[in-house]
Amino acid sequence: MLPALAAAVLLLSSATTVRSSQGDKEPVYRDCVKQCVRTNCTGTRLRGFQLAQPQYMALTGWTCRDDCRYQCMWTTVGLYQAEGYRVPQFHGKWPFARFLCFEEPASALASLLNGLACLLMMLRYRSTVPRQSPMYHTINAFSLVSLNAWFWSTVFHTRDTYLTEKMDYFCATAVILYSIYLCCVRTLGLRRPGVSSIVGVLLILAFTSHVSYLTFVSFDYGYNMAANATIGMVNLLWWLCWCWQNRRTLPYWWKCGLVVLLLHGLALLELLDFPPLLWVLDAHAVWHLSTVPVHFLFYSFLIDDSLYLLNTEKMGVKVE
Repeated sequence: MLPALAAAVLLLSSATTVRSSQGDKEPVYRDCVKQCVRTNCTGTRLRGFQLAQPQYMALTGWTCRDDCRYQCMWTTVGLYQAEGYRVPQFHGKWPFARFLCFEEPASALASLLNGLACLLMMLRYRSTVPRQSPMYHTINAFSLVSLNAWFWSTVFHTRDTYLTEKMDYFCATAVILYSIYLCCVRTLGLRRPGVSSIVGVLLILAFTSHVSYLTFVSFDYGYNMAANATIGMVNLLWWLCWCWQNRRTLPYWWKCGLVVLLLHGLALLELLDFPPLLWVLDAHAVWHLSTVPVHFLFYSFLIDDSLYLLNTEKMGVKVE
């Protein structure tokens, strides 16, 4: 649920991003890029650039044209600041100071920390909860799907390309859909396995259709936002309903409810949307960093619930 709710907010915030912004529409920026490419990205100059370029930059796909766009971005930012105007965005993003090959260093680090927190707590879950627990394999699979999403989030913030953007979006959507499946198994599937199986098939079909449309028809940011808002709301309300129904019988229910409230409260950080502090730390990075500790509370809930289910199964008690 944690990565799913985080992914929902991420998709909603990024779905409105367009690939053209005020900064890259400026004639001074466009003329600068054209001149730079014409001067530095052909013939002897291009070979010189390739020889001087660090290996890690080449391996992550930074080209001469990319370097021209980066340099011209800062030239344009300097002109804006000199005239007293607000710093503009470029290609749908704030200007960030590149560190080594990392395009958005703070967000990449924050995504990595979220992934590490998820991995650490997944290992703790595996070492604490016996495999016989009814939810063990479903939660383990959910953890792997979440880890994959944080991996691609890290890659995307390291290097924004057509492929990494799509993988970041699609893997985040997969986490939301799997969280719905996880909730379905917990609330219905333990007593009616057939229901969770049907829901699982429907979710796979929905994911396949979603990815196919965005890949082969049109990558429509508006549609993507609407689709993920819908499934994100289903995921949110289903978990909250479960928390409310079990508030008197399960002493650890509050952990689940608090995770939901924390994530939606922290998501408000995205609304700040300020130019990066020191050209590194923006609202998106701050939000990502703030979600790292929530993983520990979320997995604490999963561990408590899985042990509860295991004990009730041994005693033959009806699952709540």
